[in-house]
Amino acid sequence: QVQLIESGGGLVQAGGSLTLSCAASGRSFSNYCMGWFRQAPGKEREFVSAVSVTGTTYYVDDVKGRFTISRDNAWNTVSLQMNSLKPEDTAVYYCAAAEYPFLGAYSGNENAYNYWGQGTQVTVSS
Repeated sequence: QVQLIESGGGLVQAGGSLTLSCAASGRSFSNYCMGWFRQAPGKEREFVSAVSVTGTTYYVDDVKGRFTISRDNAWNTVSLQMNSLKPEDTAVYYCAAAEYPFLGAYSGNENAYNYWGQGTQVTVSS
């Protein structure tokens, strides 16, 4: 069992930056693919980024070049550095963990993710 707790959300002006963090409790953090998803008001939840057990990173096209995902297996954390934020990035951001075999986890298949955090709000003002 893994518990995920996100932090770092808030209100920022367009063009600004935020760093989201996700702290994981439980065993074998290094064996999980970790992902970030987001859900904007009135929209379905969507994949943002993932980092594999080997550190390979994946991003949705919308955030490539602006967001950076990273993991620290020593501290059981995954972070999402978000730069050049846009109003359309406004959403609740969720951290998620996928167990082996990670089917589709790197391309954002939600069904591949076994554990989810409660979410943290990011609001980007124009």
